[in-house]
Amino acid sequence: MSVRIPASVQLRYQVAMQVRQQASLGASELTWRHDGTSYEARFEIAAPSSRPRVQHSAGGIGSQGLEPARFGDRGRGEQAAHFDREGQRVVFSNNRPAAALAPGAQDRLSVLLQLAALVAGSPDRFRAGATVVVQTATTREADPWVFTVDGEEELQLPGGDLMAVKLTRPPRGEFDQRLEVWLAPGQA
Repeated sequence: MSVRIPASVQLRYQVAMQVRQQASLGASELTWRHDGTSYEARFEIAAPSSRPRVQHSAGGIGSQGLEPARFGDRGRGEQAAHFDREGQRVVFSNNRPAAALAPGAQDRLSVLLQLAALVAGSPDRFRAGATVVVQTATTREADPWVFTVDGEEELQLPGGDLMAVKLTRPPRGEFDQRLEVWLAPGQA
């Protein structure tokens, strides 16, 4: 599957969220930079009356896309996952047991950018009903995340209407989150 790495960008947007069972509007910012051989991504989300949460991913870029080296997640304190490619494992800063590193593994931030690169590079492989499985590391585990392609949708955005491919990852357990991602292959 070919990849097309998205151009460097800084995005700011408003998000709807639930904080302690209260609906709230917050702000977030994604900063994505790369030079063709290495990358860095930073995502910050903030809601009224809560601490900002910052995620950071950095690593290399190879023939199959992003190759994370470190993922950090900071809320109250920072925890991290380190991708030990030589040892073929993901090591967690909180002393949880290491996980085996699968080919194409990502972290919870880089997975979104890797999906964008995959959709941009091979849009025909992302038809409704298709599934994409990516081992995704958080700061506690590295498990397969299964995304289902829901199909194309027209998004009405402040900058104009845009056709995008929607992918969904359902919650994997009681306290997990549903993840919905819209990617526009022509915008990479």
